[in-house]
Amino acid sequence: MIFYIAVSLLSLILILISCEFFTNSIEWTGEKFNLNEGITGSILAAVGTALPETIIPIIALIFIPGEKGSEIGIGAILGAPFMLSTLAFGVTGIAVVFYYFTKKRSLWLSVNNKILSNDIFFFIIAYILAISTSYITDGIFKKFSGIIFILIYALYVYITFLHEKEEKKIELSPLYFGKSSNPSILLVILQDIVSLAGMVVGAKFFVSGIENLSQIFNISPFIFSLFIAPIATELPEKFNSIIWIGKQKDTLALGNISGAMIFQSSIVVAVGIIGTNWILNNRAIVSAVIALLSSLIIATFIKIFKKLHAIVLINGVILYILYIIIILNFVK
Repeated sequence: MIFYIAVSLLSLILILISCEFFTNSIEWTGEKFNLNEGITGSILAAVGTALPETIIPIIALIFIPGEKGSEIGIGAILGAPFMLSTLAFGVTGIAVVFYYFTKKRSLWLSVNNKILSNDIFFFIIAYILAISTSYITDGIFKKFSGIIFILIYALYVYITFLHEKEEKKIELSPLYFGKSSNPSILLVILQDIVSLAGMVVGAKFFVSGIENLSQIFNISPFIFSLFIAPIATELPEKFNSIIWIGKQKDTLALGNISGAMIFQSSIVVAVGIIGTNWILNNRAIVSAVIALLSSLIIATFIKIFKKLHAIVLINGVILYILYIIIILNFVK
């Protein structure tokens, strides 16, 4: 047990370091391709940091035969957007409060409301469709419906690019690889690749260590894939967002989370629909409902007040705790 704890801690350190390098290089990537904060956060950073949790269900479906592989795969697919829409938003809100008390920023976030609202809208639509698809009884039609989710993400990317001129460009710190005021695009991409590899490797070993600990404590595969694995694999989004919140780059911080939510609820859901029977149990349905509720609260606040407050984000932590209580006491 001590060995697995050590592996988890070392891999966590690797993830933290890789995240710092990734936030730095992804900003430069946006600069090199003349992209704004919204696109850089919601698409480039979101897809990049979504890789660790995307790998888990694919590996489960390919290498773990039968019902157990399907159970882990579906749990991981639904667990990722659930964690992002509750815990990741909540931790980001807590980070805002922390930086406020250290007199580094305001409790109100300076974020492009149109881009964030657009992200949440696409997530809600995609996730409602994901739940609805589980009730389709025709197996062939259900598999074919996976294509719809790929089209949803393509439409999302297109609309996000339409907002390109509405968001400011990013203020940059020197690239870690080279420390040049104008690094080459090859050097920027190299740092992207190295930092992404660090996050993926770190997440893999973190999940492996936690998985072995879960077996020691006799935790079920679904609970592991829904709770424990996503906490580990969502670390890149959480840490990247905390770093950006500290630098008052709020659109990047929240776009990193909301963009990953859409990727997970469209592209990754398509993988689940095509690769499994996509039948959701009661615990999965409850997690989806709470994820949708958390997103609706944020979208409604933005709609009414035209801005976002840290306390609204912290609400995600409360909903996450509520889900744990419901699962442990009421839903099997």
